[in-house]
Amino acid sequence: MIRVLVVDDEALVRTGFTHILNAADGIGAVAAVPGGQAVLAVQELGPDVVLLDIRMPDVDGLTVLAELRRLPDPPVVAILTTFDTDEYVEAALRSGAAGFLLKDTDPEQLPALIRALAEGRTVLSSQVVRTVVDGFLDQGGRDPYAVQLVARLSGRERAVLALMAEGLSNTDIGERLHLSTGTVKGHVSAVFEKLKVDNRVQAALVAERAGLLRPPGDGAAR
Repeated sequence: MIRVLVVDDEALVRTGFTHILNAADGIGAVAAVPGGQAVLAVQELGPDVVLLDIRMPDVDGLTVLAELRRLPDPPVVAILTTFDTDEYVEAALRSGAAGFLLKDTDPEQLPALIRALAEGRTVLSSQVVRTVVDGFLDQGGRDPYAVQLVARLSGRERAVLALMAEGLSNTDIGERLHLSTGTVKGHVSAVFEKLKVDNRVQAALVAERAGLLRPPGDGAAR
């Protein structure tokens, strides 16, 4: 059972997401609370995934995210919002969010997105993907600092990073590279340490800025 906490200032939104999640196989909403109760709810209930509204009147979603990231065993956090502007996408992903979902996400797709988050994959609503690719990720040229970080990786680690950036899970990466899941996990940990990042989204940002995902002659490979 994947345990999900919904954090939103609107009771109607909390109720709606709770019904959708509880109707899905293998997923359960352990609680739905406003922002001011989020950290305590996580500490008491230990959810696997948190859907966190970024704009709330009682507390800023990014502030909550920062507090959750400081917990000894933080949950996976996906930002839940009606906004898809560059500033919110960038701020959320840079702060350690593992995903960015718009509130008008198709309810039928939500359970699959939750499962992907629980598996450690990066999840972005389709509307957000274009913002990420055409906005702050795709600025032209390479970031020298990102190139320097990626240069620390071994050839195998770079291969793992590239597949992580494509959204593959550890199991999928293992199958692609003919490695055990345990070996892939070891490489992922090494990549995080060498790139000085905390999660797959941040690692993907470094890979993109270093040009690792761009084949010769293509300014923005997908």
